[in-house]
Amino acid sequence: MSMRSPLARARGLGSAKSGTMHFWWQRVTAIALVPLTVWMMVALIGAAGSDYASAHAFVANPLVATLTLALIVALFHHAQLGLQVVIEDYVHVEWVKLTALLLVKFTAIVLALMSAIAVVRIAAGG
Repeated sequence: MSMRSPLARARGLGSAKSGTMHFWWQRVTAIALVPLTVWMMVALIGAAGSDYASAHAFVANPLVATLTLALIVALFHHAQLGLQVVIEDYVHVEWVKLTALLLVKFTAIVLALMSAIAVVRIAAGG
């Protein structure tokens, strides 16, 4: 015997309504971060000791700029998803929870945009 309503059974949603999608996005971003982070670490180690012009030319490369933007998007989205789970699980005062969730999402968006704009400006020659 199911405790779910007929509408919930038809929609296939659990009690949280969106937990499955959240779970999958957390996993997808984690998987994407593995090769992107390894690539970035190898690139940074290889660029150690280079001058400003070399670093600028490296980031201006279209492939490098694209991979860096992918890293930025995956990193900030993954961090926001993880912090959201922590806040939802451990903050029990509703207005504090809502405020914290909005602050985390806003901060992640602003930092991701700032990072992306910096990469695009470098890639565009600015």
